[in-house]
Amino acid sequence: MGLFDRFKERLSKTRTAISDGLTGLFKGGRKIDQELLDELEELLYTSDLGPLAGELTEDLARLHKRGELKGEEDVRQAMRAKLLAKLEGSGGGDPVMTAKPTIILVVGVNGSGKTTSIAKLAHRFQSQGKKVILGAGDTFRAAAADQLQIWAERNGADIVRQHKDNADPAAIAFDTCSAAIARGMDVAIIDTAGRLHTQSNLMQELDKVRRVIDKKIPGAPHETWLVIDGTNGQNAIRQAKEFTAAVDVTGLIVAKLDGTARGGAVFAIKDELGLPIRYIGTGESLELLEAFEPEPFVDAIVSKSVGAVS
Repeated sequence: MGLFDRFKERLSKTRTAISDGLTGLFKGGRKIDQELLDELEELLYTSDLGPLAGELTEDLARLHKRGELKGEEDVRQAMRAKLLAKLEGSGGGDPVMTAKPTIILVVGVNGSGKTTSIAKLAHRFQSQGKKVILGAGDTFRAAAADQLQIWAERNGADIVRQHKDNADPAAIAFDTCSAAIARGMDVAIIDTAGRLHTQSNLMQELDKVRRVIDKKIPGAPHETWLVIDGTNGQNAIRQAKEFTAAVDVTGLIVAKLDGTARGGAVFAIKDELGLPIRYIGTGESLELLEAFEPEPFVDAIVSKSVGAVS
């Protein structure tokens, strides 16, 4: 199964909302007019495109006024082009890991899917033949290190953790980097506390973690990825802005996209944060983390369903 087909299957709720919703608007041979465009804008808002919904329908209205949109397929193609343009700079597959070890810091709020995403990343990199070590740096949530250890054991990955409450996350990050060097690891993935964006003291601690890593391995962390819950839409964007103010985020992982009809948030997230989307989570299983590719993603949610009748 190719990437387009996997996206189409796993993003079925968003596809139903956008692609099938568009088919419904044109049912019965309905012509393009202002009423239809208003309904389309509402459909895109409910798919969580945010302000982009209005921008997109304004562009479609201009194209229609110039006589460039004749019907449903023209609208689909215009939407496709606009949405692809919004995702420019995202994707490209896994990062090129020139440093050994490559240090990846993973941040995000509680419940975003951060720990599960770390496990999926470990599984993905191990399947490529890389030696992976995990750092259990979320010391504020009692079950976080235990959860990460379960995932590490399931993956057969090494893990560095401390078995006491409120251990120093910076010390765990330092020890993880030291172990990665000593054991000849290719990749170290370091978890952090699921910081609430309103807790400035925890944001300061996140900066401390970053500085300690840089002292141990100059230039590290080589990647800092922010995990965002795709079901949270605009709320996720507000939280993400706090993280990007506190730490140099290099890319986004959008989790839980299989369980929502609001996958349009991907476009709003990219548009408002200006950060590349690296991966998307499309299910609970370890293999259900896809390197993000804009074209099959857009086609999966915009292209017309086989057998759909207007």
